[in-house]
Order: sequence, then C-alpha cells, then structure tokens
Amino acid sequence: MMTAPRQPTHRDDPGDRATPPRADCAADLAGGLTFDIADPGVTDAAHLVLLRRRGDRRTRLPLTPAGNGRLRAALPSGTDLPEGRWDVYLQIADDEPHRLAPGLNDLRSLVDRTPAPTAGRVAVRIPYGTKHGNLSIRSWERSPHAEAGALHIGDGGLEVTVRAYGAEPTPEAYAEFTDRAGASPAVRAGLTPDDRGGLRFTVPYGELRPGTWALWLRPRGESGPRARVARLLDDIVEKTSVLVYPGKRVESGHGPVRAVPSYTADNDLSVTVTVVPVS
Repeated sequence: MMTAPRQPTHRDDPGDRATPPRADCAADLAGGLTFDIADPGVTDAAHLVLLRRRGDRRTRLPLTPAGNGRLRAALPSGTDLPEGRWDVYLQIADDEPHRLAPGLNDLRSLVDRTPAPTAGRVAVRIPYGTKHGNLSIRSWERSPHAEAGALHIGDGGLEVTVRAYGAEPTPEAYAEFTDRAGASPAVRAGLTPDDRGGLRFTVPYGELRPGTWALWLRPRGESGPRARVARLLDDIVEKTSVLVYPGKRVESGHGPVRAVPSYTADNDLSVTVTVVPVS
C-alpha cells in the first residue's frame, strides 16, 4: 500500500535539516523571483514548494534544467502569493519536502524600485534567511498602496512624502491617522503635491492622544478606499530595527507627550505617543 508523502511543516528548527541545498535568488523589476539550485542528479520531477506560515496556502513551482548543472524555478510577479511569510522547500517526486537554505540573493532591482503610476496592484517578494539558516520569502500584495518616501521630523510633527498606487488621488484626498487600539477618534490632515509627483502631509503630534497611531492615505476621500502608508519598495525585509527615528517632545492638550515614528513588523508606518512625566 502506498503511503501519502509527509506534508511540509512550519518548524524552523536547525535539527530538522542536515546540510540542506542552497537556492540562489534573483529579483526582477516587476516583482518576480527566480530560484537556482544545484541539480540533485535525479530523474524524477522536482519542484519548489512555497508554504505560507500560519495557514494552508501553498504554491508549487516546477524546477527545470538551466544549464551548468543547475535547476531553475520562476515565481512570476502575477502569481498569487498572499501577504505573509512563505517557507521554501525542495520536493523530489512525491518524497517528503525539505527546507532550502539561502544562497546568493541578487536584489539590486528592488532598490528604489518604482512601479508604473498606473499599476493597479503592488506585489513585493523579498527572499531572506531565517535565524536558523532557512530560506523564506516575505510577500506583500496591496491595492491600493501608499508608499512612504522621505520622513522629516519638524518642531511639531512628522512630514511624510507618499506616492499612491492603485487609486489615483482626487481633490478630496486626505491623510488619516487612526488609534490602533480604537480608543481615540481618527485625525485627518490635508495633502499637498511634492516636487516629484507624489504627495506630502504632516502628522501633527500635538493632536494625537497617547497610543500607537496607524497612518493611512484616503486617495478618493471618505467614500473611497484607504491605503496603509508603508515602505515596501526596497530590499529591506524588516525595517523595524534598520530605520530608526528620533522621538520629539511636544506640548498637547493632554500635557507634554513624546512622539516616535517607526515601522512595524509589516513595514507599515506608525507613530507612538507617550505621556512625558511631569517632574
């Protein structure tokens, strides 16, 4: 009797692997990836299996000869790869899939990547090595999307430049800041054009109650969609500890507060406001 092959698990334990094969990855301008691995020397069909963590979604990519003893798989930008972290496995025929280790990552095309202004959807896939030395992919798929640009910290707030994708801004467009805990009403700010075809707005620190605030763009006003302000179009998979900004003390209707902009684990832009103790 034939037994079903074991399904890949989400474990990221170094004990689960013994010298795993390495995959070299290259990113293209459209948001696609190619994977190259050494040919394991088998005649059975080989695939890369991408398995999303905390879910049952998977994508299988056939590996085909690429010359020089290499096999190649392609993940086109148009492939549906919902937002999240995807672990990468090698599977030969119906055998048990095994994790792959990261090889060389060519991510030059992701640096300062600028999709066409008419792009209805932004797809970002960044391969990276986990803390246990396994290959994974961080994927984002957003429509509409508001890409954060330069941040400038002024005396009373944070000036943000942003570019919209998937929804052309109208005269009714505005920025919106929402308390992630839902304890305070949203705060709005107007938009002005910048000199590079994007938009600019200011987060007024003094108008925000203590808490953590999410930044949004409402490109078509109150009745239209909203887009989370995030920085996705580069090669940095996690910006939390890489892009660090200073805090600013300001006076507010709730007394002195300190506001600090930062990126979340999903690379969304937020501002955290805390009360400054009065001595």
